[in-house]
Amino acid sequence: MTAGILRWAAAFAVFPLFASTATIAAPLLRCQVAYAGTTHTIEASPVADPYPAPSVDIGGRFRFKAVMVGAGERVDRILLYAYLDTKRQPILVQEAKYLPPYTVSEKPYLLTGEQHLYAGVVERELMYRCTLQGIKP
Repeated sequence: MTAGILRWAAAFAVFPLFASTATIAAPLLRCQVAYAGTTHTIEASPVADPYPAPSVDIGGRFRFKAVMVGAGERVDRILLYAYLDTKRQPILVQEAKYLPPYTVSEKPYLLTGEQHLYAGVVERELMYRCTLQGIKP
């Protein structure tokens, strides 16, 4: 019985060492963007300058841009842009800005909720949801 207690105590004494050495990956923003039955995964890592970040074509009707401004493990702001892609030029449909503090979690957490946007002459629907992970306290 004493040997069993010692093994149990030793296991819990070592556990905090493993817990403290576990690393959380760098911040990652991951958006699932859906239009016309097709889903695109768009990922963003921290960047210093948001302007060169590309927008992504979504089914020839929309464009979506996800930007995480920061450096290393620090995230200063998250910017999301949805555009209706027209013959003349893209038209901004939604701009969303998320500022700290962010939820600290080892697992991805839902940042935006499920978003539904409608645009164009026949009100086409774009849906997206974005998760954030790797945020440290």
